[in-house]
Amino acid sequence: MATGRPGGRGGGVRGTPRALRAVRRDSPAAHGTATDGDGAGETPTAAAVRAGSRVGERAEAFLAEDPLLAGLREQSVAEGVVAVAPATAAALTFLATSTRARAVVEIGTGLGVGTVALLRGMPSDGLLTSIDTDGGRQARARAACAEAGFGPGRVRMITGSSRQVLPKLSDGGYDLVVVDGVTTDFPRDLEASLRLLRPGGVVVLDDVLWQGRVADPVRREAVAGALRETVRAVREDERLVPLLLPVAEGLLCAARR
Repeated sequence: MATGRPGGRGGGVRGTPRALRAVRRDSPAAHGTATDGDGAGETPTAAAVRAGSRVGERAEAFLAEDPLLAGLREQSVAEGVVAVAPATAAALTFLATSTRARAVVEIGTGLGVGTVALLRGMPSDGLLTSIDTDGGRQARARAACAEAGFGPGRVRMITGSSRQVLPKLSDGGYDLVVVDGVTTDFPRDLEASLRLLRPGGVVVLDDVLWQGRVADPVRREAVAGALRETVRAVREDERLVPLLLPVAEGLLCAARR
């Protein structure tokens, strides 16, 4: 959607900062090493990480992208614009469909991978508002939406930062908000998103587990602090029903009660 972390997305690197996997007491791994195949001699933690990586790869490959999204992804890579991961794009389509989201806000347009993914899940009368600081990229994203078969009335592109644009949007007027802009703005964007959501609406924050920075206590930079603050705020807010999905670099979802 947006540019690379810390300003936007960090790419489709697999894995989470800590691998959590149940191990049978009577399994070889439970006694200190893994003995399956090329993992001979591994510790239980290493074996769990490797197994989790395989699961992530299979999940990522579950749905093949069509030529349009694949082409947008290639253009994004060539220009240093890190698009949402394929599994994340599929998740956005699923969430837009399952929530029947007619009014959606996307923070971070990029070249339109996430934009098209969201529109594909929305009803035919839905309107997507996409926010980005780069108007040139938004123009190309709009062209991609047209190529995907969506008319100009389905997408509203607003050029500007989330700090400038979100206060101008209607309270309680949106079904789904996707946050994938500047990482250090995540805490403020989250709070603004909750104001925009109707009861039952969903906020989605991408890459919250980026490079394991949330779980690594050594990380003290602003990006790590913003991610920790965002995850903590979602988990502790009694207005929300949270869910952290191990999709790509972590997809944090929360429904407003």
